[in-house]
Amino acid sequence: MKNIALIFAGGHGTRMTMADRPKQFLEIDNKAILCYTVEHFEKHALIDGIVVVTTGAWLDYTKNILKDYKKVFAIIPGGDTALNSQYLGLQEAEKFANGESAIVLIHDGVRPLIDEDIITNCIKSVKEKGNGITTAPAIETIIQVDDSGNIVETLDRQYCQLARAPQAFYLKDILSLHNKSLEEGTHNFIDSASMMRYYGYKLNSVLGSADNIKVTTITDYYICEAMLLKRKNK
Repeated sequence: MKNIALIFAGGHGTRMTMADRPKQFLEIDNKAILCYTVEHFEKHALIDGIVVVTTGAWLDYTKNILKDYKKVFAIIPGGDTALNSQYLGLQEAEKFANGESAIVLIHDGVRPLIDEDIITNCIKSVKEKGNGITTAPAIETIIQVDDSGNIVETLDRQYCQLARAPQAFYLKDILSLHNKSLEEGTHNFIDSASMMRYYGYKLNSVLGSADNIKVTTITDYYICEAMLLKRKNK
């Protein structure tokens, strides 16, 4: 069975101020954030191949910065949404699987603070339970509000987790649901996990580290920079 990483990096970083390029290509210590992300999967013994979905305007640039990563078998332009980009990547993963059973780990290109254990545990969860959705502990109180901003409920933090990535599935399962969703005109979910749940799949959480943040704002960038440099120096 093959284990394939699908890394989508097609965003344009509209919430990232002070940036002259998409956030996945911002550099920390002279290396793009996307490269830090890809490295985790490149170095992991259980990962057989990596497909990267990027923004079309930066396709050649992406190919250049990832040219030395041996497990990257495809770098393709994405679609008009994150979900469509994932679908295009899944089709490439199916080609790489070449008829073999496969597990696919779908991950954000701007989430470079994962670690070896998260990847291992996601693969293990798929084999044991059918899928694995990375989460992080809720370390602050979560409240629910209505349309007017009024607090209607304070949620019990003991039963709350924060959604993270990777999201891991059997390739045949997630690809078949993307096809079904496209046929039914419902292909507008926030992510693949939400689509799986919509179609009746039970989702299994894989608790990871609170460090596993997504670089979305300039504040995230500075936090990520500090943590990556600390890891390097350590």
